[in-house]
Amino acid sequence: MACTQCARLRRYCLEVAQTKRKAYRNDAYWGRPVPGFGDPAARILVLGLAPAAHGANRTGRVFTGDGRGGSGDFLMGGLHRAGLASIPTSQHPGDGLALRGVFVAAAARCAPPGNKPLPHEVENCRVHLAAEVAALPHLRVVVALGKVAWDAWLAFVATSTPLPRPRPVFSHGAVARLAPAGTPGPAGLTLVGCFHPSRQNTHTGRVTPAMYDEVFSVALASRAQTTRTDI
Repeated sequence: MACTQCARLRRYCLEVAQTKRKAYRNDAYWGRPVPGFGDPAARILVLGLAPAAHGANRTGRVFTGDGRGGSGDFLMGGLHRAGLASIPTSQHPGDGLALRGVFVAAAARCAPPGNKPLPHEVENCRVHLAAEVAALPHLRVVVALGKVAWDAWLAFVATSTPLPRPRPVFSHGAVARLAPAGTPGPAGLTLVGCFHPSRQNTHTGRVTPAMYDEVFSVALASRAQTTRTDI
């Protein structure tokens, strides 16, 4: 990806790639927008927040390389237990990780300062989300990791389909159906809310492996029940 829409994010990603973290001083940082990763035949889309400065911004693969026990390992552990990932960790692009039936992407494709993309930066990335969704014709379910991802998906759907009233509110385990089953396009997908697997959440016990197991159980059940026509 060679997108340059967000000057602030591009400056930050390149600065991080040049200064590096001491532990990764010998690594060649990716330093560019990070595309999604997974199974082209995926029925489940996992939508995260943004690449980590020394994680995906370094490795070039979403939710990859943010250290042992980081968000990538926590997410892949949940996907592995659900039968959707070949291994329970995500350390580097050559680690043998393969996703089955799931595709993982981020609402913002460039690492933001403080892990907080600005609203217009997420909006700028919508075109990339649209392109990936269009290339995944079998999608049935979207798992939004956190409120930013949840709101980004709602905003994406709203570009083509009116949202229901009241607007679905994010919470862990929330399930929203934005249009009747069989509705073509993104509005026909089931949306499932899930707390983000940040260290702040996982190391404090706000998020547990059992909570992720429940979310992916719901996603798998919704995957089997929901029907739609191709985008």
